[in-house]
Amino acid sequence: MTQQRHQPCAPFGVSSRRQLLAGIAALGAGPTAALAQAAPWPSRPVSIIMPLQAGTASDIALRIMADRVSEKLGQRMVVENLTGAAGLIGAERAARATADGYTLAALNNSILTILPNVQRRRLGFDPFADFQPIAGIANIPTFLGVHKDVPATTVAELVALAKTRDLNYASGGTGSPQHLATEMFMAMAGVKMTEVGYRGAAAAAADLAAGHVQVMFIAQTLALPFKDSGNIRFIGFAGPERHPEYPQVPTVAEQGVAGYDYSSWIALFAPTGTPAPVLERLRADSAAALAEPELQQKLIRAGLQPWFKTPAQLAEVMRGDDARWKAVVRMANLQM
Repeated sequence: MTQQRHQPCAPFGVSSRRQLLAGIAALGAGPTAALAQAAPWPSRPVSIIMPLQAGTASDIALRIMADRVSEKLGQRMVVENLTGAAGLIGAERAARATADGYTLAALNNSILTILPNVQRRRLGFDPFADFQPIAGIANIPTFLGVHKDVPATTVAELVALAKTRDLNYASGGTGSPQHLATEMFMAMAGVKMTEVGYRGAAAAAADLAAGHVQVMFIAQTLALPFKDSGNIRFIGFAGPERHPEYPQVPTVAEQGVAGYDYSSWIALFAPTGTPAPVLERLRADSAAALAEPELQQKLIRAGLQPWFKTPAQLAEVMRGDDARWKAVVRMANLQM
């Protein structure tokens, strides 16, 4: 404050002194005050990029979780289905997003640990360097299903049938979980089937139930709407152990395709560089939500298995899946 020396000073009363002190305090604490007044996170809705179509098992699992976490955050979590290239387009967009906590990504193991090993084109993201794990959400039980008119009730019968006649299989498109699971199956079982690709796994499941395609590695979630009709028959479970709700269905590996294991999961991630306090809040609220029996029951009723994983556990799973798929790709010579 510059004083005009040629003018006499005005009387300096209590009011003037208070104003001067307030002015000095405001000047000295300007930046600090501005930071203190900044809106705490989250002050607006949080976007979650879902690289797969609405209605898929991954999408359903994410929406169940996001609804509950939204309540805890006090802000909406908006799911944005950004599809294309089997999920790679959405993942690339998420990796380039501003790391401020307002853009997250729900990514599955196909996008993070399978496609990077079979995709010929250069990826626009690094699965391990560009994302920070928040929490595992759900495991997606996957079965080898056939239309009821297919004369095969076991994996061995399907393999024998595929060696004598042309069979087609449904997928949600090249690079989708259904495509990758079937490619691995054909390579390990020594058979060939023709892919019929759809714009999403939900449409593929509907055509399997209608008999327009004959075979599909199908998520339990997508099969539920057709369960009562009996149009889809499960002949094998894709995971390493039998599903507890379907103990009568042997695994694919049990039925002669030794070593076969296609396990699918969906988890929540943030772009690398997201502030630590934001990550801590997201991780805490996600863990609390996924621990609630009501939310777990919602996942189970949707044909999903609750699959909470801490960030450290999720990173370990990713490393293990990546190593396993590197070996599978070499063994089966899988390429896209």
